Amino acid sequence: MTKDIQQSQADIDRQYMQLAIDLAKKGHFTTSPNPRVGCVIVNHGEIVGQGFHEKAGEGHAEVHALDSAGEQAIGATAYVTLEPCSHYGRTPPCALGLVNAQVKRVVVAMVDPNPQVSGNGIKLLEEAGIEVTVGVLEAQAEALNPGFIKLMRTAMPYVRCKLAASLDGKTAMASGESKWITGEQAREDVQRLRAQSCAVLTSAQSVLTDNAKMNVRWQQLGDLKNSYPEEKLRQPVRVVLDSKNRLTPDLELFSISSKIIIVGTGLENKHQWPHFVEHITVKSASGQIDLADCLQQLAKRGFNDILVECGATLAGAFIEQSLIDELILYQAPKLIGGDGKNLIEMPSVQQLAQAKQLAITSMTMVGNDIKIVAKITES
Repeated sequence: MTKDIQQSQADIDRQYMQLAIDLAKKGHFTTSPNPRVGCVIVNHGEIVGQGFHEKAGEGHAEVHALDSAGEQAIGATAYVTLEPCSHYGRTPPCALGLVNAQVKRVVVAMVDPNPQVSGNGIKLLEEAGIEVTVGVLEAQAEALNPGFIKLMRTAMPYVRCKLAASLDGKTAMASGESKWITGEQAREDVQRLRAQSCAVLTSAQSVLTDNAKMNVRWQQLGDLKNSYPEEKLRQPVRVVLDSKNRLTPDLELFSISSKIIIVGTGLENKHQWPHFVEHITVKSASGQIDLADCLQQLAKRGFNDILVECGATLAGAFIEQSLIDELILYQAPKLIGGDGKNLIEMPSVQQLAQAKQLAITSMTMVGNDIKIVAKITES
C-alpha cells in the first residue's frame, strides 16, 4: 500500500511539474539571458497559483505564482523547474519568498547549475522546515535552458550554427546569387532562432556581401506574432567579427539602433560610430580572430546562447575548432551543380577519417525545405 501511495505521489509530481515546464516555455523568446522558469502552486489537489519568468529584471516565476496564489499558498506545494534563487539581485530571493508564504513542500526539477549558488536555495528551504523533492522531470527542465546551463558549468556559451543550402550542398550560384535558396517558412524559422538567442554572430564579409541588418524582423515571425506583440520584441545583440576594420557606419547594419558589438584584434579604428556600438579586442590566431577567445569574451558579458550565421569559411572554422554545440541545416529541394558555392570550408579535413561525424537529433519539414538539427560527435 505504501508503495502504491508513493507511486501515486510521484505521478502527481510529474503531472504538475510538466505544467510548470509548459509555463516556462512561454518565456522562450523573452527571458534571455536569464533562464526560462515556470512555477505551479497546488493546494489540496487544486492549482491556486502559477507563473513564469517573462523578462530579465522582472519578477521570477515563483513571484508571479505566489502573487496569484495569495493566502492559498499556506500549506501548499510549489513546483518549480529550477532551484529557487537564494541571493539578492535585481529581485529578492525566491526561496525566501516561498518560506515567507508558508508553503509546506517544494518540488524542484533541477538544481541551479551556478556553482556559487547551487544547493543554497534548497538548503534555505530545508532549514525553514519545508520538505524539498529534487529531480522531477530533470531532463525536460534542462532542455529549457541549454545556454544558461552550459555557461554556468563551463564558462562558455551554447553555440548554434545556422546553415542553408540546396539539396546538393550549395549556398549560392557561382556568381554569388543566393536569394532565395530556401522558402519563406524556413526564413521565418530562422527569425525565430534569432529571436530566442542572446546574440547573433556573423562576419564582416557576410555583412558587406548582403548589406545585412542581422536583426529580428517581427513581420517575419510567422505564427509567433500571435503571442509575441511587436512592442515586446527583444532584439539579440549583433556581434560582427571584423579583424580588418572593413565595416563603416553607413551600412544598413547600423540603421537599427539595437546593441552591436564589433570584434577586432586591436587595429586602430577611426570611424565615428553610433552610441549603441561597442568595440572589443580579442586575441589573434594566425592573423585571424581567435574564435575561442571571442566566445569567452562574450560569455563574460553574459551571452549564453549564440546563433552563428555566416559564410562557408567562418562556419567551417567554428566546426574545425569544435566550438559549435548544434548545427541547424535547412536544405531546399533544388540542385545548383558543381560550380555553386560550398556549404562549409574545412581545410584541415584532408582524409575521410578526419570528416566530422554528426548525430542527427531531429529532421522535419519546414514548408518545402528539410530542417536538420544535429550535434557534432567526437568520433
